[in-house]
Amino acid sequence: MISGNKLKPIIGGLILIIGGLILIGYNEAIPTNPEYISDGFDFPVGKPNAIGYTDKQPFGKNYHLGSDWNGNGGGNTDLGDNIYAISNGFVKSAKNLGGGWGNVIRIIHELTDGKQYESIYAHLDKILIKPNTFVKKGQVIGTIGTNNGQYLAHLHFEIRSFTNMGIRGGYSWFTMGYLNPTEFIKANRKVKK
Repeated sequence: MISGNKLKPIIGGLILIIGGLILIGYNEAIPTNPEYISDGFDFPVGKPNAIGYTDKQPFGKNYHLGSDWNGNGGGNTDLGDNIYAISNGFVKSAKNLGGGWGNVIRIIHELTDGKQYESIYAHLDKILIKPNTFVKKGQVIGTIGTNNGQYLAHLHFEIRSFTNMGIRGGYSWFTMGYLNPTEFIKANRKVKK
């Protein structure tokens, strides 16, 4: 018989495996269009290098699952500033999700090898694109908002390696499927064709 202390790591491992299986992504079934295959990634603000913006709450800080981009002027000085598609892609969703998320855009980016990534842009003041359409890298897709006054103006931005994950809280110790947006963009400015 296995004692309780020996069972704890086994149970913990099983929970992680089951959680991983729930989250493990599969490619989204999106329309294919060779003109919109991703050729590299830029930052979502201060096109293309986040000029004039600071990541005030980076990935991992306080278990944050994304980056919170704020204008260098602070407060609401960036309210209404443009948000750009970080790469070519397909707009999976563009709508108000309510709660702490507000207006959210979800874009699937497909690479030449078929691998997909998802970028998520939240708390927008305005959504300037339609769902089920294609976008080009650097295209204006929305504007920075406050989620109807819930926060000071900023862009909550995520990159996910699994494209079928639901919208959850923006904080968790469990980061499977979530990528550090700044590290990912810096490592993938140009994608090999």
